[in-house]
Amino acid sequence: MIRKKILLLGDFSVGKTSLVRRYVDGAFDDKYLTTIGVKISKKLLTLNGEEYEMLIWDVEGSTPSKKISLGYYRGASGAIFVTDVNRQETLDSLADHKEIFLNENPDAAYVVAYNKADMLSEVAKEKIELKDDTFLTSAKDDNNVEALFIRLMEKMVL
Repeated sequence: MIRKKILLLGDFSVGKTSLVRRYVDGAFDDKYLTTIGVKISKKLLTLNGEEYEMLIWDVEGSTPSKKISLGYYRGASGAIFVTDVNRQETLDSLADHKEIFLNENPDAAYVVAYNKADMLSEVAKEKIELKDDTFLTSAKDDNNVEALFIRLMEKMVL
């Protein structure tokens, strides 16, 4: 079995923990739970007959004034960058999250989750640029959650 370390990165309260819970446990809870430090979950996935164990690191949210430890980034094969489609500041900080991660892991794969799509406003819809490897997701509605994780694994191993 091959193990792959995956990070979920983004600002506070964008839904990183909810995406992990939906994917790993098939559950959703709309009570906000603050992640302190990192919570690691495991999920098995088979692609092209090969079994992989995803070590999913749900990393606490960061902001310009509160950066997370670069130690969390080391050894990551991939990342999911998560934004809240209805909070512009989380969309604006996406480039910063990518830059910090890719400086530490220049060969790593990544995908982007424009999360909380179940609450997507018309104004926000116009600001989102969906392209390859970006997904409108909703942990609440289970929209594109599995596709998000599978696409990241495909990029890392195929």
